[in-house]
Amino acid sequence: MPMRIAPTLAVAAVLTAPWAHAETVEYPSEQGTLQVTALIDGLQNPWGMAFLPDDQGLLLTERTGQLRVARLDGRLSDPLAGVPEVYANSQGGLLDVVLSPDFATDRLVYLSYAEAGEQARAGTAVGRGRLSADLSSLENFEVIFRQQPKLSTGAHFGSRLVFDREGYLFIALGENNQRSTSQDLDKLQGKVVRLHPDGRIPEDNPFVDQASARPEIWSYGHRNQQGAALNPWTGQLWTHEHGPRGGDEINIPQAGKNYGWPLATHGINYSMMAIPEALGETVEGTEPPHHVWAKSPAISGMAFYNAERYPVWQHNLFIGALAGQSLIRLQLEGDKVVHEERLLEDLDVRVRDVRQGPDGYLYVLTDASNGQLLRIGLQTR
Repeated sequence: MPMRIAPTLAVAAVLTAPWAHAETVEYPSEQGTLQVTALIDGLQNPWGMAFLPDDQGLLLTERTGQLRVARLDGRLSDPLAGVPEVYANSQGGLLDVVLSPDFATDRLVYLSYAEAGEQARAGTAVGRGRLSADLSSLENFEVIFRQQPKLSTGAHFGSRLVFDREGYLFIALGENNQRSTSQDLDKLQGKVVRLHPDGRIPEDNPFVDQASARPEIWSYGHRNQQGAALNPWTGQLWTHEHGPRGGDEINIPQAGKNYGWPLATHGINYSMMAIPEALGETVEGTEPPHHVWAKSPAISGMAFYNAERYPVWQHNLFIGALAGQSLIRLQLEGDKVVHEERLLEDLDVRVRDVRQGPDGYLYVLTDASNGQLLRIGLQTR
């Protein structure tokens, strides 16, 4: 574990006491000194964030059901009105947030969240509403997608949202802790789905003409997808998902492909027994993971770095770790992962989300009932 850099006793004290606003603490890394500033604390299990244009800050979700505007000077808005009621139970609640590709003209904000159903079961839903000019509410919120059937009792909702360059919306879903459903094409558990922005199904989706399959499906055989991002150099969607005990993985989902869960996995059950359905780490007819961790960091959030502020971070992929309590930096050559570094392990926080800001800094949400928004910069040697 890296040593803390503690230039003064006052700064060192911040590391074990609650963060003071705008206090910056330094940590070592392979590429220089990380400068970590706590912009906001007191957040209730923050989950996702999306930057607003024109230096208006960012929208962030709290799993307990609040959508807020966070300013980069530390100001935090009251909860916005017009947000749907969410199933805030265990891993469920208000989850990801993303702006419409045409936000400058339509002001639409998309939310993913856990939605209650019958018989104490829930599933992931996605909807959109128009952000008011005064940033106080979402107007005319409408649901455009519902995961069917609803099977979750509080686990494995996913669910990250990504628009591609053509304007299609990808939703990365969990399998509700119902393993076999990931292989069932008549169910939306454990799938990546692809939609038009209004929820319509594209005519060229891979299963649109298969009577026994859901036409929303893009890829299947996923477990619990907690990260998704568009590769800025190739335009391809990347996702990652939790394995069970071991076997967290990154995938580059392709149309109609099967990514294996639970037939193929590098993990075992939490009971230390084998996954009952598993046939091996690789199984014919399924796609191997693009990258895999034998020991699960419990990955969440994903951001490619493509800003000019820190050239040494170019072509790096940053991923949060929950159980691993770190920010993972993966160095890429093309699509290949060639090096890994664990950052901020000494900070002792669960990293839920990471995004590149328009200013070239990294922004991180920590997962706790007293969660934080952190800004991360780098002083190179």
